[in-house]
Amino acid sequence: MTTDTRPRTDATQDYDPQTLWQKDKDHFIHPFTDFSVFHEQGCDLITESDGIYVEDSYGNRFIDGIAGLWCVNVGHGRAEIGQAMAEQATRMAYFSTFNNLSNAPAAELAARLAELAPAHLNHVFYSCGGSAANDATIRLVHYYFNRLGKPHKKRILSRHNAYHGTTYLAASLTGIASNNWDFDTLDHLVTHLSEANCYRRPEGMSEADYCDHLVAELEETIAEIGAENIAAFIAEPIMGAGGVLVAPAGYHARMQAVCRANQILYIADEVVTGFGRLGHFFASEAVFDTQPDIINCAKGLSSGYAPLGATLISDELYEVLGTPQGKGGVLSTGFTYSGHPVSCAAALKNIEILEREGICANVREVGPYLERKLKTLAHHETVGDVRGSHFMLCLENVADKTTKELLPVEARVGDRVAAEAQKRGLIIRPVGHLNIVSPPLIWDRGVVDRVVTLLDEALTATTASLRADGYL
Repeated sequence: MTTDTRPRTDATQDYDPQTLWQKDKDHFIHPFTDFSVFHEQGCDLITESDGIYVEDSYGNRFIDGIAGLWCVNVGHGRAEIGQAMAEQATRMAYFSTFNNLSNAPAAELAARLAELAPAHLNHVFYSCGGSAANDATIRLVHYYFNRLGKPHKKRILSRHNAYHGTTYLAASLTGIASNNWDFDTLDHLVTHLSEANCYRRPEGMSEADYCDHLVAELEETIAEIGAENIAAFIAEPIMGAGGVLVAPAGYHARMQAVCRANQILYIADEVVTGFGRLGHFFASEAVFDTQPDIINCAKGLSSGYAPLGATLISDELYEVLGTPQGKGGVLSTGFTYSGHPVSCAAALKNIEILEREGICANVREVGPYLERKLKTLAHHETVGDVRGSHFMLCLENVADKTTKELLPVEARVGDRVAAEAQKRGLIIRPVGHLNIVSPPLIWDRGVVDRVVTLLDEALTATTASLRADGYL
């Protein structure tokens, strides 16, 4: 696909790599820092980007295999988006959206999101990213049931290995155990069900039987806790950071049906899957045949060009949320940057590009090819599973393919594969024993072929190093 990416110019900021590296190491507390290596190694600094490529402070060029962090869907360096942001910042960079005030980009974007989302999701609450969107959603859900006179409906059902963010409540929704080591969680508000992990389902159980098993677990959990105490079930259509886990066929529709039967709201966390990653603006209805009461989105909403999150709320919920509690009562929640005009301008231009260039159609065409090509890597000794869908894929590395036993944590297999790939000009994401590929949505078949060749080489080198170090 062609892009209108920004050319390099003499005005591009020059950096002294070593000085910049030292400043970063001395002062920047990074998310998910591995302090066992950070104090010595610091970080690789990315200073330039263009299309599907990024460049570090030393001028090394890499194919971006993770779209920044699941988010740069239309690719890097889009001059159109930068210009839209600049024009809005010059015209009016910021003004409050509290009470009786608004701005044009926020209003226009809310209307566009209502058009793109399933038909009943016509109301938008803005935040600054995915974690904040999920946090704000739960606060609104609790408020909703309070307003209905059901104050005991507070518990949220999530899933083990789910990722919903790292703000206090969102981190509690998150079911990845290592994410909360030595952090407190709000356990009285959240119950975690089993993840839908087809690769590690009980031995001898068919996919259909596994789906029955997971739905039965939901029903049993509701019976144990009491539907009168449960407010909502939150789920990613495909789990992201928890392992790119694709549920068995029919799972989401059946889980939603059980929730509906028990007056439990169904929340789809489409922070990753939204805006084209699975070939549609929203995957819930188009791919998984569900009609959520709420959809949360961020990341691809602005393609990462500006921080922005949004909670899309159904007409039924809004009827309650939009009714005053009484004289002088207001919906007393929100953020200084809710509906930030520059971020909303970026999102509007991003949506325009996605539509004009047929990027969702590109994902539907190239995505299955990417899946097929990545699956050829299963011949490697350590690759136990290749899974995912379209532009959201994962390699699971194991010590033994038959038993699915994992390598020791200290082998750092995901890090090894990612490091070998980066040596060859490709950035992928390591998450423990996993490696995630979630690229910009503008990759074509030629890029896919190049990437798979690089990954093949990286896995060969990793296997050799693991064997040399006595792990295989």
